[in-house]
Amino acid sequence: MAKKLYVGGLPYAMDGQALEEVFSQAGQVVSAIIITDKFSGRSKGFGFVEMSSDEEAQNAISMFNGQDIEGRKITVSEARPMEDRPKRTGGYNNGGGNSGGHRRF
Repeated sequence: MAKKLYVGGLPYAMDGQALEEVFSQAGQVVSAIIITDKFSGRSKGFGFVEMSSDEEAQNAISMFNGQDIEGRKITVSEARPMEDRPKRTGGYNNGGGNSGGHRRF
């Protein structure tokens, strides 16, 4: 069964293909993605790698956690399930009030 890993501290110039190449040294990579900012498209410095088995995932953790890649020490651990985030409040015209910071007299 495939196991997803969290990879933090990645070089900002690294792409998914390069991440896959690195982790393929530990076994078969099912997928490798770098998380990017939705507005700028730039890397956020972390990503996820899915290995084809639990054994290969553990091998990748032991091989790469704390290792230096392109001058940055990376963190590799089992990915945790995404938690539900609380609904965001505030922002533009949320809940009335005056928007834009202008006062009416």
